[in-house]
Amino acid sequence: MKDQRIAEQSSDTRITSGQSMNARRIPGRSTNARSISSKGSNVRRLLNPAAPGSRHSGQGAGMRNPPDYGTYQFSRRELAGNILIFMLLDGVIAFLFYRSVIAFLILLPVVVPFLKARRKDLGDRRSKEILAQFTTGMQLVNASLQAGYAIENSFREAISELRKIYPDGSFIIYEFRYIISQTGLNVPIETLLLDLGRRSHIEDIRNFAEVFQTAKRTGGDMIAIIRNAVSSIQMKKETREAIEANLSGKASEQKIMSAAPILLIAYTSISSPGFLDVCYHNTLGITIMTASLAVYAAAFLWGRKIMQIEI
Repeated sequence: MKDQRIAEQSSDTRITSGQSMNARRIPGRSTNARSISSKGSNVRRLLNPAAPGSRHSGQGAGMRNPPDYGTYQFSRRELAGNILIFMLLDGVIAFLFYRSVIAFLILLPVVVPFLKARRKDLGDRRSKEILAQFTTGMQLVNASLQAGYAIENSFREAISELRKIYPDGSFIIYEFRYIISQTGLNVPIETLLLDLGRRSHIEDIRNFAEVFQTAKRTGGDMIAIIRNAVSSIQMKKETREAIEANLSGKASEQKIMSAAPILLIAYTSISSPGFLDVCYHNTLGITIMTASLAVYAAAFLWGRKIMQIEI
C-alpha cells in the first residue's frame, strides 16, 4: 500500500510539473505569434515608406534619410496607368490622322515626354498639398506656443491634432515626427526646418525656415514671427485659389477646344466614310495631316502654358 501511494504521489508530481512546463511554454508560443505578426507588419511598412513606424517614419536612426520631394516618382500602378493612357491616345491619333500601324509605332517614343509632363503635373499637385499641410501644421505649432509650450514641445503637441486631420502616412505627420526624433538627438530645430525647405523644393517653406532660423538665433518673438509667416503663406494660397477659381471656366473651355479637332475628325470618319481617304496613304495627304497634327500639338501646349500662372 505504501508503495502504491508513493507511485501515485510521484505520478501527480510529474503531471503537475508537466502542466507547469506547458504553462511556461504557452507564453513563448504567444511571443512567437506576436513576433510573426510584427514581421508581417514590418513587411507592410517597408512596402509603404511613408507609413507610420516604417524606416521613413520611425524614431532616431531609422529616420536618417528623409525623402526628397523635388522629383515625383511614379508608383507601379501610376506608371502602368499612364502608359496605358498614352497607348490609347497614340492609337487614336495614328488611326485618325494616318490610318497606319507604322504611325502608331513611330509615335511610341513620344511616351517619354508624355510621362515627363505627367510627372510634373503630379509633382505640382503634390507640392500644393505639401504646402497646405505645412501651413496647417505651423498654425498648430503657433497655437501650442501661445499656450506656453516650448518650441520643440509645440511640434510634439501639434502631431496629436494633425492626426485628426490627416492620415498617419501623410507628409506633415512624417516630417514632424522626424523633427521630434532629431531634436532628441540634439539637432537644432532651425537646421531641420532648413533641411525640410531644401527637400521640399517649395519657396514658401524655404523662406519660412530662413526667417525661423534668424528669429531663433537672435531671440525674436517666435509667436509673432510664425504667425506673420504663416499668414503670408496663407494669403498667397488664397490668392492662388482665387485665380484658379476665376480661370476654371477658361480652363474648361481650353480642354474642350483641345478635344474639338480630334472629335471633328472622328465624327467625319464615322458619318462620312471615305471622305478623308484622300488624306491617307499618299505623300501629299500624309504631309498635310502631319502639319495639322504639329499645329494642333503646338496649340495644345501653348494653351496649357497660358493657363499656368505662378504667384
